[in-house]
Amino acid sequence: MKLFSTLYNRAMQWARHQHAQWYLIGLSFAESSFFPIPPDVMLMPMSLANPKRALWFASITTMASVLGGLFGYLIGMFAFDLVEPILQSAGYYPKYLQAKAWFDEWGFWAVFLAGFSPIPYKVFTITAGAISMAVAPFVLASLIGRGGRFFLVAVLMAWGGERMEKILHKYVDRLGWLIVVLVVITVLMVRY
Repeated sequence: MKLFSTLYNRAMQWARHQHAQWYLIGLSFAESSFFPIPPDVMLMPMSLANPKRALWFASITTMASVLGGLFGYLIGMFAFDLVEPILQSAGYYPKYLQAKAWFDEWGFWAVFLAGFSPIPYKVFTITAGAISMAVAPFVLASLIGRGGRFFLVAVLMAWGGERMEKILHKYVDRLGWLIVVLVVITVLMVRY
């Protein structure tokens, strides 16, 4: 089934759109506080389509993501009672509880890890606000974690260039289904 190659082709079209960087900024901001799709889905094809601007794309992705993280922080600080039922209905509440435990134990490093890894960063931004984590360490950890991730992605894509684009296009469906299987296995392992 060629689901992922169709999505990949669409993402490459969006990446070459004249307003693509504004879409990337909006997606980066939203993903850090409430939206489920990570900005990597636009950052990767944009860096492939225009390798000379990859570092710029990583920079704006990082800044928008950190600003979105601050918005998530404010949601946690001032509106957690309204957000808590949404976290529960969306299946994020166990992740929130886990994030809270990680904050108690690791603080700064929990935000850094969430920023760099595929762990839902928004859960950590909201949790940081809900527990009133100090803002300066939160912003610093977010900048380092998110920046590290986005610059790594952008540089790897720009370095690979056309050759990487051809390889990705050829194997994107297999990679996509492999990631789906890995996510399902991970979810099942965590839940059971």
